[in-house]
Amino acid sequence: MKFTLFSLLFCLTPFSTYSQVAPSSGLFRTLKAQDSLLFEVGFNTCDIAQFENLISDDFEFYHDKSGITASKAAFIAGIRDGLCKMDYKAKRELVVNSMEVYPLENNGVLYGAIQTGIHRFYEVKDVKPDQLTSVAKFTHIWLLVNGEWKLGRGLSYDHGSSK
Repeated sequence: MKFTLFSLLFCLTPFSTYSQVAPSSGLFRTLKAQDSLLFEVGFNTCDIAQFENLISDDFEFYHDKSGITASKAAFIAGIRDGLCKMDYKAKRELVVNSMEVYPLENNGVLYGAIQTGIHRFYEVKDVKPDQLTSVAKFTHIWLLVNGEWKLGRGLSYDHGSSK
């Protein structure tokens, strides 16, 4: 019995350990670039056009503190009327080496990918150093639509205070 269980675990381990793509892979680099456009350009500078371009038409966003945003239009309105109108600038930073990418295939054909990681959020004001406000985990489901990567679903969770 022990040998059978050990054999089963041994056989399954490579599949669960190696399903993530390497950081040097084209898929990883592509999603890292998409992440940069979404956050370094879109979120950090309130560039609404980035969200318009990167988010799928049927986008949904799930947040452990602010609930569900069930449409692209509602999400973009929340960014425009919330994030971009705060009395300070918000900044998101991807934690180095936290990002993982898992391909999604249908009969061997790539149709999307799951991106996970950890990010930090800061309050940026001119007169003070950046203030860390929270750290959270995220999961994004990216879909390949007509040759372009679109963010189909976003989850942001496990938000913890920086204190």
